[in-house]
Amino acid sequence: MTATSAPINPLHTLLSRITGDAKHAPSAHSTLDVLWVLYDRVLRISPETVDEPDRDRFLLSKGHGPAAYYAVLAAKGFIPEEWLDDLGSWDSPLGHHPDRVLIPGVEVGTGSLGHGLGLAVGTALGLRAQGFDRTRTFVLVGDAELDEGSNHEAIAYAAAVQLPMTVIVIDNQSSTHGWAGGIHTRFPGWSFDGVNGRDHDAIETALRKHEKTPHLVVATVEQK
Repeated sequence: MTATSAPINPLHTLLSRITGDAKHAPSAHSTLDVLWVLYDRVLRISPETVDEPDRDRFLLSKGHGPAAYYAVLAAKGFIPEEWLDDLGSWDSPLGHHPDRVLIPGVEVGTGSLGHGLGLAVGTALGLRAQGFDRTRTFVLVGDAELDEGSNHEAIAYAAAVQLPMTVIVIDNQSSTHGWAGGIHTRFPGWSFDGVNGRDHDAIETALRKHEKTPHLVVATVEQK
């Protein structure tokens, strides 16, 4: 599977076509660069291989602001660009939360906070049980989402059995309670990289590390 490179500016044009979800615009813009690097440089998946059993998996746990996700899927050819003009209408496949049944390339339906990390652990465990040694699971999680207790069980289990997965946390300093010592202290037993959430080369380097063990990437995006 090959990745093609394209400038980020067309993504902003695609993102601007998605209207009707203004309250989640900061969430979308904070994830755009990480999502683009994932799909353009890292993930072993394409529109032609979207059903291959050994494809990499990406789960958007931060599913309550999926506009950037939709823009990237359109840019990479998973969905028609025209879909972006009709978010949330009665017959549109693009809802305010992504739906795996309606949208090619979407692995799980998400939006309820705190579920994606546990689903990613189960996905990684199942893939390993089937012998897909080259397949890696990625999940993007919001910083405030980590306040959900179920995540800590998933984090502890992944470390205990050394699952081949990467968690990406977008740190836009929006978490209600914060966490003493930084977000990475919530992930004992995981390797960790902190990156600028707009630096594509740094994001790629961090995402390609530790392919056989649980790895955390915290991408910091300053609020404007």
